[in-house]
Amino acid sequence: MSTLSASDLTSHLGYWLRYVSNHVSHSFASKIAAKDVTVAEWAVMRTLYTHDQMAPSAIAADMGMTRGAITKLADRLIVKGLLVRTANPGDGRAQTLALTNSARALVPELAALADQNDAEFFDHLTSEERATLERLLKEIVARRGLTTMPVD
Repeated sequence: MSTLSASDLTSHLGYWLRYVSNHVSHSFASKIAAKDVTVAEWAVMRTLYTHDQMAPSAIAADMGMTRGAITKLADRLIVKGLLVRTANPGDGRAQTLALTNSARALVPELAALADQNDAEFFDHLTSEERATLERLLKEIVARRGLTTMPVD
């Protein structure tokens, strides 16, 4: 029998952050799965939505992901008809990625699902509570130097 004490799982803030995060993320993932899009694919689409086209390396830098990961996501989105890959006219070796018209039309629908998901989990909070929670989470991100976009 061990005489060492062990803190309870639920005594850790990380436990509660993960608990809420998992439920928020899984709920959103199932909402957009109905549109045949994953969370990671949505993140790429949303990143491209504000640009006409971007190099995969720029998307990777923007999202804090590897170029290889972006290439895999782009390949999936191309197969789904949501992305096009073209050679850069200034450099034949370089490529750019752009949303198709159908993807450009889909992004606002997916954003509405993200808004709905946030409302389902956080609308019970006052605007002050939401602002405090967001400020605290962003402070943790900044203090820890976190740069990778959460897409899992």
